[in-house]
Amino acid sequence: MITREHYLYFTGRALNGMIEIVTGLGDDLANRRPALEGANSPYAVLHHCLGVVTYWVGWLVAGRPVDRDRGAEFEAHGPVDELVGHAREVEALLHTDVSEVDLEAPLHGFPPPEFGGPDIRLDRGVVLLHVYEELAQHHGQMEIMRDVLLAESR
Repeated sequence: MITREHYLYFTGRALNGMIEIVTGLGDDLANRRPALEGANSPYAVLHHCLGVVTYWVGWLVAGRPVDRDRGAEFEAHGPVDELVGHAREVEALLHTDVSEVDLEAPLHGFPPPEFGGPDIRLDRGVVLLHVYEELAQHHGQMEIMRDVLLAESR
């Protein structure tokens, strides 16, 4: 059976992996888009993931109102150290929210269809699973982006 500690361990691995990628790339490469059609920068992908956690867990699970511009998340850019600081704040809130969650309770709202969430009945536990899904897939995406950006910069 999965515990809250297991959940936070695996979400932490994904978040920290993304943080290590942008930190390792530095400001220039972390803000660069690979030369692939439709690609985003690693900075923007991590920024988007923080938006995912803030919206899906912060609002839908914990009930903190969130003003989210999902489209703008993919245009985000800036200093890596500021993004990492924000990531640490979001991670701390995630720990608090997960430790207090009633997994079967209803959500505080409903995600709009354009957010591309699961098309099954959602409760707080399902939303947490969806957030892990997003973090894990984007971590893998960022590993590939890092490799491409490093190859392009040589």
